Amino acid sequence: MRNIGVVTSGGDAPGMNATIRAVTRIAYSKKFQVIGFEKGWEGLITNTFRPLTPRSVGGIIQLGGTILFTSRCSEFKKKEGIKKAAETLTSNNLDGLIVIGGNGSFKGALELSKETDTLMVGIPATIDNDVFGTDETIGFDTAVNTAVAEIDKIRDTAISHERIFIVEVMGRTRGFLALTVGITVGAETILVPEVKCEKEGIFKTIKENIAKGKKSGIIVAAEGIGDTRKLAREIEENTGTEVRLSILGYAQRGGSPTARSRLLASLFANKAVELLSKGQGNRVVGLQNGMITSIELEKSCKNEKTFDHSLLKLARVLAT
Repeated sequence: MRNIGVVTSGGDAPGMNATIRAVTRIAYSKKFQVIGFEKGWEGLITNTFRPLTPRSVGGIIQLGGTILFTSRCSEFKKKEGIKKAAETLTSNNLDGLIVIGGNGSFKGALELSKETDTLMVGIPATIDNDVFGTDETIGFDTAVNTAVAEIDKIRDTAISHERIFIVEVMGRTRGFLALTVGITVGAETILVPEVKCEKEGIFKTIKENIAKGKKSGIIVAAEGIGDTRKLAREIEENTGTEVRLSILGYAQRGGSPTARSRLLASLFANKAVELLSKGQGNRVVGLQNGMITSIELEKSCKNEKTFDHSLLKLARVLAT
């Protein structure tokens, strides 16, 4: 092993830069050369990269986003695009490629691994926290804290005006972010894609809370549950309560990574480089039961992370 490539693909997550920094410095400590491909998979198709050195990655651990940039690359979804990427790996004599991203990135790495002998190692970095094989992903803790800080402020307004606020957080297909945020802000209701949105149940909960003397409330909803604007109108019509909607949006992706996200970036990077130094690849690193581990790339791609429904029940008890 002499040469390692790094790519950040798909949606950005706080802590990606901390990961790039850690991969580069740990790799150099083991006498490897490192290059970083720019704009995700597009960089592999166009052979656009920059050398990464311990000095070039200085001063980025605290930065959100990714210095390598990222993009959604439609060409990489085609066989021709994957073959171009494989040719790039060969032309640069890369023994390993570290892919920093989420499920979509890892599925791309799995397809690429079928066209090249370059070893793939995935480092999970996504605010969705939905990667199979790890209890937590880089950036998740930061996104949670970003949302919590905003919702704490919104609750002040909700109490002052005696209103219900629906706060929409990210999560098109999974509700891990909404669940954790909802519990930690004391939301009266949490809505996630994994559970069908029962509107009558929401109306009933709000009416019961009003009867208890609660004149305000927070509903945390993942974006994948449906039209939250329509839901706000229906709640007003069925409960007589004033409802406002706040969509947190892309702010959850940005910002300086928390200490937790930076720590995971360092630990995951160390494991990824260790695997490549031993000639082991086509794996995804992760955190399982407090230990830094790894599983097969294919296994991570073909399995769905389990959603803990017991936490929803706990949230309901805490909100009474």
